[in-house]
Amino acid sequence: MSAPSSTSPSPGAAAAEGAIQTDVVIIGAGPCGLFQIFELGLLGIHAHVVDSLKHPGGQCSELYPDKPIYDIPALPMCGAQELIDRLLQQAKPFNAQFHLGEEVTELQALEDGAFLLRTSLGTRFHARAVVIAAGLGSFQPRRLGVEGAEALEGRRIHYKIKSAADFAAQRLVIFGGGDSALDWTLELAGKARSLTLVHRRPEFRAAPASVAKMRDLVSGGSMRYVEGVAHSLMTEGDAHDASFRGVRVKRTDGRIEELECDHVLTFFGLHPKLGPIAEWGLKIDKRAIVVDTEKFQTNIPGVFAVGDINTYPGKKKLILSGFHEAALAAFGIAAHLNPTKKVPLQYTTTSPIMHKRLGVPD
Repeated sequence: MSAPSSTSPSPGAAAAEGAIQTDVVIIGAGPCGLFQIFELGLLGIHAHVVDSLKHPGGQCSELYPDKPIYDIPALPMCGAQELIDRLLQQAKPFNAQFHLGEEVTELQALEDGAFLLRTSLGTRFHARAVVIAAGLGSFQPRRLGVEGAEALEGRRIHYKIKSAADFAAQRLVIFGGGDSALDWTLELAGKARSLTLVHRRPEFRAAPASVAKMRDLVSGGSMRYVEGVAHSLMTEGDAHDASFRGVRVKRTDGRIEELECDHVLTFFGLHPKLGPIAEWGLKIDKRAIVVDTEKFQTNIPGVFAVGDINTYPGKKKLILSGFHEAALAAFGIAAHLNPTKKVPLQYTTTSPIMHKRLGVPD
């Protein structure tokens, strides 16, 4: 991966030769990035979307696709993957082009006011504006720190779950004390053949209601709870998949306990890193990009940031808040692209222009 460059101006036309020409590049295909496609499309602005994951959805698809979400307007309950599917359907009329499985590594400001972007796969864009909707940035799960774990990742040791059905009737050991660990514990407790939750201390970072439900399940005999840390894997021979028998845990009293299982699910959280974004000359505060609250523009004119990646006074890291930010960013981008033209506020209910863009029949 090439080193990211700063945003110091460089020649425009020559530098952009052969690059994909577009109004906007959206960095990140999570909920806020997908809704940004829609809000830009309503204003007649086309976008390309780049994401390091191989599928749209960000953390919703990657980490907790089955997790219920209760604070999306007009949807009393919505699964995380369902939300992504709905956002993709909503954005479909605007034909955004996705570039998945590649990371934006370079961002250069050009003399013509546009930007040259390059990805880890060598794709180049000449964009008039950029929206960073990268969630927590580049992230990797914190892994189970025992010998031989890496060889079993994705087969017996897992850091994400796409479907609870994949683990039905299996013997499971779950490590972690945060929301993801407790959410999946509660989800799988009635489906697994056996389930043991392991956490290093009596205090949990998860919601108190989830912890209380877990303790009720333990009291009722539906699952076990062990206070301790991973010690070693129980394997035979060369630790191939067929030799896996379970995991040893060192309890807080020093005893080693063997937990036989079919799968180990580990939820120690993520290593959130801004990655190359940190080198682009953006104003950063505590690993988040500082923006204004009028149009969610950064300190670099033409570069905007929405969702969990940004910060401002009163910031709340909610999907709902990110949708609001995407709407105002779209108007800010429209004004940036055409500074002499007023951007009228039109309603999708009544505007013939909006209906045409959305493909609503006459």
